[in-house]
Amino acid sequence: MILKNLIPSTLLVATCLAAGSLRAQNPAICDRYTPDPAPYVHGDTLYLFVDHDEDQTLNGYFTMKDWLLYSTVDMVNWTYRGTPLTSATFSSWAKQDNDCWASQCIERNGKWYWYVTATIKGQAYPGIGVAVADNPVGPYRDPIHKPLVQGWFKIDPTVMIDDDGQAYLFYGNNNLWYAKLTKTMTAITGGEREVKTKDEKAFGPFKGYNDDGTPKTNFEEASWIYKRGGKYYLEYAAGGVPEHWAYSTADKITGPWTYQGKVMGLADNSFTIHGGTVEYKGHHYLFYHNGKLPNGGGYKRATCIEEFTRNEDGSLPLIKATTKGVSPLQTLDPFVRQEAETINQCQGVKCMGDYNGCYVTNISTGDYIKVRNVDFGEAGAQALTAKVRVEKKCTLVVRIGSKGGTIKGRLPLEPTDGEWQEVTCDLTSPINGVRDIFFTFTGSGTSLFDFDSWQFSEQPTHISHIAHPAHSPHPAYNLSGLKATPNTKGVTIINGKKILK
Repeated sequence: MILKNLIPSTLLVATCLAAGSLRAQNPAICDRYTPDPAPYVHGDTLYLFVDHDEDQTLNGYFTMKDWLLYSTVDMVNWTYRGTPLTSATFSSWAKQDNDCWASQCIERNGKWYWYVTATIKGQAYPGIGVAVADNPVGPYRDPIHKPLVQGWFKIDPTVMIDDDGQAYLFYGNNNLWYAKLTKTMTAITGGEREVKTKDEKAFGPFKGYNDDGTPKTNFEEASWIYKRGGKYYLEYAAGGVPEHWAYSTADKITGPWTYQGKVMGLADNSFTIHGGTVEYKGHHYLFYHNGKLPNGGGYKRATCIEEFTRNEDGSLPLIKATTKGVSPLQTLDPFVRQEAETINQCQGVKCMGDYNGCYVTNISTGDYIKVRNVDFGEAGAQALTAKVRVEKKCTLVVRIGSKGGTIKGRLPLEPTDGEWQEVTCDLTSPINGVRDIFFTFTGSGTSLFDFDSWQFSEQPTHISHIAHPAHSPHPAYNLSGLKATPNTKGVTIINGKKILK
């Protein structure tokens, strides 16, 4: 987030959040704008904590009301995990309904600590707050009901726990500070220390001079701190506005820092760049944002990812931004229940929900959801089951290869009176091998239905449509062993449920 030198942009009305090309993987999240990505690896899962630029800006400026969470196990299909934090989480001290700026989350001793930037009520400057939860999806609470840090240019928190167990918080815009955190992770101990950013050896060449004659620092904001191979790395947005990505290293977390160079150039269609590198399943990734989603720009930015190889000495190479993005680390199993909000690319739809459950909504004719690298095996799939809440009569269409690709199944949907129901259809022909699948939608009007989950099966049902009420958001369904019994009223009863013919 930039606090100065902003150039207003033209307000564009967002009509969709589709990627420009079905083959493009960047931006990686496409159901909404997701700036300032902060990845965190925990076990087998990579969690992605992001800010959220609204579709429509207020007065042509940053409009940010909440923070979002996504996760992945394969790096190409991302599952929306809800909106765990909003400005209301910090209602005792933070400005409401806006200024939910850059953040980072970390786990310690079974608790999750999410450090965020928000403007203080009645003030023009921000504070850094902390929210705590028992798991990454929440619910989160504000344990201290006040800013952990506050003051001009004190934004963009990054956090790490050193080998000796001491946790550190770094933050700042144009200037840089750090502080030790207590073992509770919710208080500062020993005061804060300022890092001398106007040191060319530490942060690179100056970028001209301020009006008062002092040199402009190369360090701008968005610090990202971590340790690797006995050395400390500090990545950051550099060069003033527009920003590029750079880094410095040190033998101690307190410095002195030595400038190492540029990591990535300017972000496409964005005057800011913010993110960080992470290692996941033996691969190295740089997360950053650009303005390349449709109607995007400097105030509507989207998460992107690039894979790279570290140099033998541990240094970072110059990484090129691409539209191709990254390759999958593993396949997705279609024969177990999958969340509809697990998405590779999409158009038009939105993911909604919280720790109680998430789903896809805002579905209209012409929209689509792509799921990448789905392994149907040699035997293949012959039927699809989906959990839906239908507003208007419509059809869910299963395609392979592209949004206009070969149709493999059609699932007719009838209104469900506000209830979640499970529906099943046989495919017109089996789907075999590793495929990219597309769910497309046809119907009259907008907001056709909500989509919660899907699962393929290897055996056909020989039944055209099943309506199965579901009273909880995410039950574990098992359709095996169902027995059909004829009924004189022209319907079939399966385990006590009506089958529509």
